[in-house]
Amino acid sequence: MAYRITLQRERKHARIEAEHARGADPEGPDEYQDVPGFCKWATIEEIRRHGCVLTPGRYVSGEVREDDGEPFEEKMRRLVAHLRERTAQARTLGEAIARILAHLGF
Repeated sequence: MAYRITLQRERKHARIEAEHARGADPEGPDEYQDVPGFCKWATIEEIRRHGCVLTPGRYVSGEVREDDGEPFEEKMRRLVAHLRERTAQARTLGEAIARILAHLGF
């Protein structure tokens, strides 16, 4: 016997409903397959090894994502530059809000 461990996220509700409608029988109309980041059939032995904890993350692996081809160093430089821009914008907006509040007497 196996138990189905499902990681439920907003963007996956339709898929969860479809899987639920099909039923929990792994020998159902469509042959069941584990889907990384979505669902996995866990055996009693697996559940016992995890101390009977049914937290989905213990069973459902992360989604497999394709490599975007951007080298790590370049991506980090780009993302850090973007973060610095946004941080500077946040600082500027915070100062403007503080001036307006001071002008209003707060």
